[in-house]
Order: sequence, then C-alpha cells, then structure tokens
Amino acid sequence: MTPRIRKLVGAILLLVVIAVYSLGAMVVAVILQVNEANKSIELLYYVVAGLLWVLPAGLIIKWMQKS
Repeated sequence: MTPRIRKLVGAILLLVVIAVYSLGAMVVAVILQVNEANKSIELLYYVVAGLLWVLPAGLIIKWMQKS
C-alpha cells in the first residue's frame, strides 16, 4: 500500500472511529445517568471519556506513518 493511500484510508478511519466513539460515549453517559451523579463523578467521567479516544487514534496515526 502506498503512503498516500495509507494516509487516505487512515484519515477516513479516524473520522469513523471518532464519530462512533463519541456516540458510544454519549450512550454510556445516558445509560449510567452521569448527569444525575455527583458533580465530581460527572467530571471524572467526561475527562476519561474525553481522553480515551486518543489511544485508538494514536494507533491509527502510527499505522499511517509506516512506509
């Protein structure tokens, strides 16, 4: 696979992963009723959920940079 195609596929995959992840995080927040919890628990959830997408995105970016 050429680097150009790899970057195109990776960019599309990143968009899909972020969209699916954000919807999943929202569904989990609704199921757990995070908005009705203690404010510190709500803050903790949103911090963790807001940063957790970085792990798969980093792996995709690492894959995109292979030559």
